[in-house]
Amino acid sequence: MTSAELKRAARLDPEVELRPERFGALAYNFGTRRLSFVRRRADAQRSLADEFERGLDAPICLTWELTYACNLACIHCLSSSGRRDPGELTTEECKRVIDELERMQVFYVNIGGGEPTVRRDFWELVDYAVAHHVGVKFSTNGSRITPERAVMLAGSDYVDVQVSLDGATASVNDAVRGAGSFATAIAAMERLADAGFEAFKLSVVVTRENVSQLGAFKALADGYGAQLRLTRLRPSGRGADVWDRLHPTAAQQRELYEWLLAHGDEVLTGDSFFHLSAYGSALPGLNLCGAGRVVCLIDPVGDVYACPFVIHDSFRAGNVREPGGFAGVWRESELFAELREPQHAGTCASCSVFDKCRGGCMAAKFFTGLPLAGPDPECVMGHGERLLATRGDAAVPRPSVDRSRRRPRRRTPAKACEESPLAVIPSS
Repeated sequence: MTSAELKRAARLDPEVELRPERFGALAYNFGTRRLSFVRRRADAQRSLADEFERGLDAPICLTWELTYACNLACIHCLSSSGRRDPGELTTEECKRVIDELERMQVFYVNIGGGEPTVRRDFWELVDYAVAHHVGVKFSTNGSRITPERAVMLAGSDYVDVQVSLDGATASVNDAVRGAGSFATAIAAMERLADAGFEAFKLSVVVTRENVSQLGAFKALADGYGAQLRLTRLRPSGRGADVWDRLHPTAAQQRELYEWLLAHGDEVLTGDSFFHLSAYGSALPGLNLCGAGRVVCLIDPVGDVYACPFVIHDSFRAGNVREPGGFAGVWRESELFAELREPQHAGTCASCSVFDKCRGGCMAAKFFTGLPLAGPDPECVMGHGERLLATRGDAAVPRPSVDRSRRRPRRRTPAKACEESPLAVIPSS
């Protein structure tokens, strides 16, 4: 049965898109931005986590870093952004990728960077994606959210905005994201709220310095009619340099777990904190690693990686410029096929809580030099911490990409943003 036939049979809202899958179908409501599932009775005994672990016909969503250019230099940036790469996808190449995503019925893309809005063709690409039924969720530091842009964004059900903030106060945030970045993000949220944009996202990377501010983040989001989104700090990109001093302590991990149990239904987490489920109850969200199964990353030059947090040659599955395009990578990559096979528990096999934490985050293990078939470095049982103590520094891989600005800029972030680092990017 086609998706159109399924929609008619189920009498679904016009804003709901359906995509057939082997277990039934995925349904995404662009109005509420909610994903739900239609199950066949014969498959009802299998959990959705089991279905997802085998991979889907297409990603539910994917992360697409449009550019390495950025007017900030956040110390934990997962892609080590700063300067654009001269080989970044052109406007026409980006549109061809969007055409593929439409054919594959990918519901939406999480667009980031760098700072994606500094691309001169950014708004053109957003409009093109919306016109081709591919929703857009883009992450921004807020520096280019003008009152006029806020009104435009508020008028589209197919576009969502995530404003990044890593401290509920300027002192905590600006120590990570740069001087003035707190005020810039707050101004963007005020403009979105004034424009009537409902439930835009306040996106926070949880660190040792801001765990105590979870309640303040929630109050800040609620005050602007936004929804709080929490993600895990990974030792990826420049995050590798600050992970030891910024990742939450064991006591803070427990504090975070308890807070998510109390507020998880109101807070988005994706698959960031499933390793904490080993404390007891499963947390809301996807309780397994979705890398290469339900999500992946396209980087600015078209390379496809299993996960946004493992930008390393070991996890590169192909490139959208290759014959077969993105669809060919998703469906034929040997790496993705391997990730969709049942994963062995390795040294965690004897652990009584493995079925809850599933070994934790692949990226966190890889970039701290731990074996993939081993414990997460933040394993709540302490196994990862003990293994880290025996690890040599030579075992820690470095990210394959670094576009950081090595020389300090004289201009402030706000002024630098007025001059696009992409002035020479071709349009075709």
